[in-house]
Amino acid sequence: MTPEMVLTMIVLVFVITLFVFEWVRVDVVGILMMVLLPLIGLISPKEAFVGLSSNAVVSIMAVIIIGAGLDKTGVMNQVARPLIKLAGKSESRIITLIAGTVGVISSMLQNIGAAALFLPAAQRIAKRVGLPVSRILMPMGFCAIIGGTLTLVGASPTILLNDLMTIGGERLEPFGLFTQTPIGICLLVTAILYFVIFGRFILPSAGGESDKGVTSDLIEAYRALENIYEIDIPGAAGEPKRLDALDIQSKFLVTVVAISFSAKKEKTFVPRSTDQISPGDDIAVVGRRRNVEKMAEELGWQIKPALEVFAETLARTNAGMAETIVSPRSELIGKTMSEIDFKELFGVNPVALFKGNRIYYSGLTHIRLQMGDTLLLQGPWERFHILKNYPQPRALTFSTPLEGEILRPQKSKLAVFWLAVALFQVIFIKMQLSVALMSGALGMIITGVLKIDEAYRAVDWMTVFLLAGLIPLGIAFEKTGTAAFIAERVLGLLGEPSPIVLLAVVGLMTSFFTLVISNVGATVLLVPLCMNMALMAGGDPRMAALVVGLSASNTFVLPTHQVNALIMRPGGYRTVDYAKAGAIMTVLFLTVELSVLYFFYGV
Repeated sequence: MTPEMVLTMIVLVFVITLFVFEWVRVDVVGILMMVLLPLIGLISPKEAFVGLSSNAVVSIMAVIIIGAGLDKTGVMNQVARPLIKLAGKSESRIITLIAGTVGVISSMLQNIGAAALFLPAAQRIAKRVGLPVSRILMPMGFCAIIGGTLTLVGASPTILLNDLMTIGGERLEPFGLFTQTPIGICLLVTAILYFVIFGRFILPSAGGESDKGVTSDLIEAYRALENIYEIDIPGAAGEPKRLDALDIQSKFLVTVVAISFSAKKEKTFVPRSTDQISPGDDIAVVGRRRNVEKMAEELGWQIKPALEVFAETLARTNAGMAETIVSPRSELIGKTMSEIDFKELFGVNPVALFKGNRIYYSGLTHIRLQMGDTLLLQGPWERFHILKNYPQPRALTFSTPLEGEILRPQKSKLAVFWLAVALFQVIFIKMQLSVALMSGALGMIITGVLKIDEAYRAVDWMTVFLLAGLIPLGIAFEKTGTAAFIAERVLGLLGEPSPIVLLAVVGLMTSFFTLVISNVGATVLLVPLCMNMALMAGGDPRMAALVVGLSASNTFVLPTHQVNALIMRPGGYRTVDYAKAGAIMTVLFLTVELSVLYFFYGV
């Protein structure tokens, strides 16, 4: 082992440690690699930043922009609407239609986007037919993840493959857009059959939050969606008082969402605890009617019959409430809202917090947030849409449909046209993936499907810098001979495995790594290693790389994947539910993947 190999191994262990313990965000790890690797001499400065212009990174940016264009024009809503009519009352038909459609959509869009799109529809269907939503959301989520295996652009790991397939400085034959499609179709069909046949045994069907969903619990318990009350502070109300001194939220379970200061002729729609309410001011509050009346009576305030001062700004067309879930790797995890100045940062008002089995209406800003906690927020629709389009990792994921956004349905045909143009170039002209997809994204911007600022907001910049930083690590892994060294040692333990046994080991390794680090990180670290293993064993290194890319989507046992985290709270799932259903799904995934490779790919 050379000194360069030892240094590369130290960096590798360092990166895995950062991924597992999340001391810094994953995109910071990527940037760190771009700086650290050339400084310690493992790669050249030019190689350090090659990831920023790589085919994989540009392709992912283009796919996200195209997906945003389809969503902005309402194309995806048009796809979802007939499914709700076709679903009927059959549990098997509902699972098949929703899970299958989400899987197919995930082959071209980000899987988290496809799952979020269908989450409200799935909840409505479950409520309409009296079916526990927990029996729909997990099949939908698993199929959204598996849908990424249908095409080369369906998931970040497979987009990366062509850029990583280099051995000894020579680039291997790249994969086509549909090279993996037979495997993906078999995996998707298997997942649907699995849930249709065995769903009654492996899916929870408890009542409570899993039946009604957190949206129902929060909004039903608080009964505040439609109830915004405007209150006048009369001159006889006494001296000015700060909001924290009045302690309205904890005493009356009422939240002040706007203040009109009569003296300053100003309004605030994110009141702070230090704001003072004076005689002559007007405030807007949300809460139960009886609580608002009790508050007004005790404080000597007057409830107006309708909104007057806030009639325009707080009208349902301009403002409202939304339910959000703390996302995986969110900047909010482990912090209180007061620590990050939540109201100032996001411009919305926290109304209630669902944590564990309890709903909090007061003291929200001092409770430490964890992944999966659910927040009911009030604010302008504009702020919610900015928050929704915030680059990943999104601080909050929306689990209720938002109002107020102006879609561009008149541009829907153009959106579909530019998607078709991009796919035509990939399939028939054999144009490089990044060029073809970016031409489609550019076409959407030029023809007004998306504004350029909307395209910038849609791009997942965290993933961009994560990939751009990890690609140089893969180069160092290969360039220093570390991948070949590890592959030789692993093969020494395995003996002389047959190609299919070797691929089974590759699939197991990737599935394990994906549970503890990001699927992108697992792909970049394992592709060079596994290709070298295959080469030494006399197998096909391209197939080894393909197994890594596909197996990076085999992440069902824990709610660590973004899609699993998104559906966890609305479905009322526990970690044990994922382990129960996901363990079998993991085995089925590997079995089907390897079987198709063996019988149809000549492995």
